[in-house]
Amino acid sequence: MANPRSLPQFKDLPLQPNDPPHSAWGLYGSHDQLGTLNRLTDDVVADAARDEIKTGSRYVHRYPYKLRYIGVVPSFRRQTFHKSIFQKAPRIVNDDVWTFNTQSSTQSWAKRGIVGRGILLDFHSWRLANNIAYNPFETGSIPLKQLQAVLKTQGTEIRFGDILFIRSGNWIIQHLCLFREKFLILHAGYIDGYNQLPQDQIEQLASVVPPNLSGVEQSEEMLEWIWNNFSAVAGDHPSFECWPTRKEWALHEVLLAGWGMPIGELFDLEELASHCKESDRWSFFVTSEVCNVPGGVAR
Repeated sequence: MANPRSLPQFKDLPLQPNDPPHSAWGLYGSHDQLGTLNRLTDDVVADAARDEIKTGSRYVHRYPYKLRYIGVVPSFRRQTFHKSIFQKAPRIVNDDVWTFNTQSSTQSWAKRGIVGRGILLDFHSWRLANNIAYNPFETGSIPLKQLQAVLKTQGTEIRFGDILFIRSGNWIIQHLCLFREKFLILHAGYIDGYNQLPQDQIEQLASVVPPNLSGVEQSEEMLEWIWNNFSAVAGDHPSFECWPTRKEWALHEVLLAGWGMPIGELFDLEELASHCKESDRWSFFVTSEVCNVPGGVAR
């Protein structure tokens, strides 16, 4: 379903009166496994390849599992990454075995992978230019009106079926101070800030359950905007949405369970953002291959 004209309006969700709020169960058939990735038809992908592949530059969005924060103390009390190396005597050959939580680092999506046109909203640069405060270590919302302002400033056009990436700045820190055991965030940052802290401070922050994290707002308007435009969403946040939720529902419930829309988190968007800024072009071609694990619930 690549034609937005054939898409049910948001106000008409759920499709069946007894289904969960805002859900679109049955839209793609009773046995569908792709959800909103059905919007990435062959024509949509072919158009994206034709229009977006210009320079040949490539940028990886995945962080290494042994990055200090990700590999040592993941948020949400997720298990840490472990790597064991085994020598296969008598030969000088080694094998390694990895054990990890699939959500303890960059989280990607889907059996067929995700291929299509992506757009980056550089909220971090926009908010610094507009002197807007943002603290990734506190429960706070990025409102839809600010994301729309980023789009306008960048001159970015949305096409139906796009893959949305939001750079909140969670991976950058320009100033991080410790004062009376409280964090004073002068410019938003997350991983680099953690890496400047002693281990006990990292463990203290990671032990908070639920963690206090900033992300996109929970609102009907945000849901409608995402429903009307995108096939998948992602960000550099540990939680794509504000957490804990400020509503009686969460975006994750609607996007994942209601629509089958993949959510990517902990994406490394720094080199991509730099390239987009230099080229003044905020759209690009996306390919994302994931572990093909039937029955996996959090990849």
